Amino acid sequence: MKQPPTSRKLDSRHFAFMRAVAQGLDERASWNRYLRVEGEHGDARAVRKTIAWIRNEFAAAAKRERRPGLARLIHLDPDRIAGLPTVPGLAEFAVQRGLEDFSEAEQLEAYALEYPREDAFARCQRPRELRRARLITRQLEAIQWLQDLVAQDPAPDDSVSAWFHPLLAVRLEAAGLATLRSVVERINAVGARWWRHAPAIGPVKATRIAEWLQDHSEALGLVVAPTATAPSGTQRADLPEASRASDTGIVPFEKFLLPLAMDGRHGRFRAPLADNLLAATNDHQAIGEWLASKAGDAAQPGSPSTQRSYRKEAERLLLWGILERQLPLSSIDEEDVRAFCLFLRNPPPGWCGPRHCHRWSPQWRPLEGPLSDAAMRQALIILRSLFTFLVENRYVTCNPFSTVALPQDRQRLTSAARVFSDAEWKHLVARMRSRGATAADRRLARGLHWIYETGLGLSELVHARCSDLRLCADAANPSRADWQLTVKGRGGRRRSVAVPQPLVDELAEEMARCGLGLPLDPTRHHDIPVLGRFAAGEGPPRPWSTSGLYQAVKAFLADAAEGLPPNDAAHLRAASTHWLRHTHRLRSDLAG
Repeated sequence: MKQPPTSRKLDSRHFAFMRAVAQGLDERASWNRYLRVEGEHGDARAVRKTIAWIRNEFAAAAKRERRPGLARLIHLDPDRIAGLPTVPGLAEFAVQRGLEDFSEAEQLEAYALEYPREDAFARCQRPRELRRARLITRQLEAIQWLQDLVAQDPAPDDSVSAWFHPLLAVRLEAAGLATLRSVVERINAVGARWWRHAPAIGPVKATRIAEWLQDHSEALGLVVAPTATAPSGTQRADLPEASRASDTGIVPFEKFLLPLAMDGRHGRFRAPLADNLLAATNDHQAIGEWLASKAGDAAQPGSPSTQRSYRKEAERLLLWGILERQLPLSSIDEEDVRAFCLFLRNPPPGWCGPRHCHRWSPQWRPLEGPLSDAAMRQALIILRSLFTFLVENRYVTCNPFSTVALPQDRQRLTSAARVFSDAEWKHLVARMRSRGATAADRRLARGLHWIYETGLGLSELVHARCSDLRLCADAANPSRADWQLTVKGRGGRRRSVAVPQPLVDELAEEMARCGLGLPLDPTRHHDIPVLGRFAAGEGPPRPWSTSGLYQAVKAFLADAAEGLPPNDAAHLRAASTHWLRHTHRLRSDLAG
């Protein structure tokens, strides 16, 4: 996309980069230092086009100032200077004349006789480099003159097309980010993943844009929050204190200040202080103790997603009680719980914010909108668990959530329909057998059979290794043995599932194809993924990713739907790996 010469502006980074180019400094390092926002330095074509564009901008500025000589000077490449006719050096001259064994004084005397000019010795000292050095000096002076003349600082309301590569600017504008101000506001509101709704902008480009804005924050008068570009795992309210001030308002749990009159010390249902088993004197601290109890320990840490879910529900109740009901957590009764449920069904707009908004952002809110039946059921289960903990530790005397009816679990009711019939499974097996015999086809077939026969989740399956397999003898029938696979599930909890012998045999055959030897030995083959990417001659098998397995199964189901009656085809296209697990669970229930 070609832009008019005046559509983009030049700032100090362009001049710094061109100074580096003129001096012959490492182009890759200079690009990374000054022009990373323009794209990858490995794209040689883009680098050349950018250098040509900057030189054209420089030359155009020189012409506007009626300095045509300067405009020509800017386009000269010091590395392409043709050298003057040169004379040989002293050593080369001595070899040419057979004077190697003569003294240096005698060589110099002969050299002077053959090249009598006074600058003969200077002429042998690389005159091409001297001319190049003079040209570089003149170009550096010209670049400095131009910088003083045309370099600009970005302004907050400048269009993104004035400062970023044309293609990048088009993508930002398509996401509604037409000015530098709007980009900074989006980053500060959403955080490190602000680029998710911008077409064709990934984390690398997004990081470079944010760094450029941070470098120019003084000129822009706009500050990109330090936490805005930090990895999502570090987006906590306890990072820089300046990122979010503590307040008695709609703020995250970590930043919420309890009013002294409603901190729970004198709550209606507080147990006697002498009976309290928690190191907590107020409701905020009591919730903190409950969250800490769910974090697990070093041997069996809790799931981060589960921790976030627990914190979210307790946070909503605490904020609602103080800000909407003017009640501390330890004074909430069953009537308050019913009011809270109505609030969750129809929250005021001021309590709702954009999805995935980071907790330190001013736009953060505890809700995105009304809760569905499933979300409401989950919230009530978690809050019932919170109050059970508080009662058991004698912080409060009753659990107001214990008698509240839970919404019906529609997902569980509909899961019965999300299974494969015997006919459908036979159809899928036949389709798998009709496919090619490539390593990818065999791996897909193994993945389908493992999920169908074991009920394993995708993450459990792709992380399983041969070392997790164990052959267990049957005490009732010593001639029979079963395989068990131990996997790590949710919350880091380990569980064992039975693995039919044919699955282990198929895995052993695949390993044999790659020269890994038979029989399968969990000790010798301990680090080999159960569902690995086996390929002869390509080294150790690599594990299949969770998303890769899911997408492969979905693509296969869509392919298997071709040629079926419309209703049957729609059923298969709607299916996913979860249906294989539901089918396994149903078969197990019927067998039991």
